[in-house]
Amino acid sequence: MKAEPIVRPLSEFGLISDNRVAVEAMLDFHTLPAPTLISRADAVFVTVADLDDLGEWLRARGGIVHVSSAGDGLELWTLLTTTPTRADGSSVPVRVSVPVPMGESVMAYIRAAVAA
Repeated sequence: MKAEPIVRPLSEFGLISDNRVAVEAMLDFHTLPAPTLISRADAVFVTVADLDDLGEWLRARGGIVHVSSAGDGLELWTLLTTTPTRADGSSVPVRVSVPVPMGESVMAYIRAAVAA
């Protein structure tokens, strides 16, 4: 007779912790800027200092960039990406954002990643 392990779904706190660990493990491999990292059950949110940092994330992880108005002459540029696929086939959504003054010059490769 063989005992089967019981796999219980993670609680919200467990998901938050699991997501943070996955992103921190990725950051051990990819030395990407992540001065502010907020983990949630559905995704991990990273705020970076400037467009160069956003570009590093885009080159390393790929993804799609969304641009939205942040008011007061600012836009919020957000890269939608993920961690590498884990052994169980899952990955963690990562949202990397940077506030940018409206009309600021943005590198062509970042503009090319903006969702149509």
